[in-house]
Amino acid sequence: MTLVEELKARGFIEQMTYEDELTDKLNNSKMTFYAGFDCTADSLTVGHYLLICLFKHLQNAGHKAICMIGGGTTMIGDPSGRTDMRRLMSREFIDNNAKHFEIQLSSLLNMDGAHGIFMNNKDWLLDLNFLDFVREIGTQFSVKRMLQFDCYKNRLDQGLTFFEFSYMLMQSYDYLQLYRKHHCTLQVGGNDQWSNMLGGYELVKQMEGETVYNMTIPLLTTADGVKMGKSMGNAIWLSKEKTSPFDLYQYFRNVDDRDVIRFMKLLTFLPLNEIARIEKEEEINRQKEILAYEITKDIHGKNEADKAIKTARALFSGQINAENMPEFVLEDMEGDEIGLLALLVKAGLCNSNSEARNLITGGGISIDNKKINDPKIRISKSELEKEIIIQKGKKVFLKVRI
Repeated sequence: MTLVEELKARGFIEQMTYEDELTDKLNNSKMTFYAGFDCTADSLTVGHYLLICLFKHLQNAGHKAICMIGGGTTMIGDPSGRTDMRRLMSREFIDNNAKHFEIQLSSLLNMDGAHGIFMNNKDWLLDLNFLDFVREIGTQFSVKRMLQFDCYKNRLDQGLTFFEFSYMLMQSYDYLQLYRKHHCTLQVGGNDQWSNMLGGYELVKQMEGETVYNMTIPLLTTADGVKMGKSMGNAIWLSKEKTSPFDLYQYFRNVDDRDVIRFMKLLTFLPLNEIARIEKEEEINRQKEILAYEITKDIHGKNEADKAIKTARALFSGQINAENMPEFVLEDMEGDEIGLLALLVKAGLCNSNSEARNLITGGGISIDNKKINDPKIRISKSELEKEIIIQKGKKVFLKVRI
């Protein structure tokens, strides 16, 4: 099976420019490819992980990766998929996030210089001369054509600033710079980036007279069409400090039955014939265990995955084992007691007091294996010094202490 055949069988490829040419190059030669990572937080999410998996497949086939950190473009913010302008971020905040991105990506990809390198577009975007830029680059773009792209067209009624309108020019300029500096000839990204990516490949063709390529992958969504990476309003992070390995495991252990094999093809590196065997021979809960274990292992290592599956099985069987359970430390307790509603919100188990109250009155909260029905209950400092275990529903467990 060729590389492109495998990528298609796994469900990676959505759109390709010059499909026959790009297929031949991916299968039979070595390319330098890139994708951009805008630094809007200090950790990548599971939404990014699909793109990282594509990077690994391409690297394993001998292609060279450029992880292009968006230290410059994050100053603007991509308007794609937005109904309002993104919050403006300081350079210090963006630079700090960029450092975290590089650490995470280095742990997941081969970034040794020969197989992968980092670039940061702040190196060429932050000190651009505006007049020089619009004379050289702006003259290559038709406003009429840009307004036909959904990322801009959908924002006209709500209000689209020139600030955001320039994002496509900046991202396109990235491709030109990477082509000039590293002969990068392939840009990959999510399907929502297609219009921005078209701008880049057209700019390289216009400025350099060379053909370069684009390839998009699907957005990571559930069978119901909900974008992955969000759970109860909270992102699922690749950082173990923000989302514990156990919580990551549980997230994928509890996915919809319809998503299991699709996610196994996209988010694990199990051979396709092994996935086919699992689909045929293993019952659905075992399939979910395999999915969750493989993803946790590839992101956090075998030791963390082993602990996560052991803890999950113990909790499912009713044998509460707090050793590897995720933990919340309450650091700002005032007085000798705290209301359970406030504690549930502080611990991230609920988004508001009203949500916590409804959960308790509906029988969805237990403490130390005892069902709680009174939303007015208060937890003492002495109880938290000993540690309590809060159970939300059937599958969410959290150690809480001070």
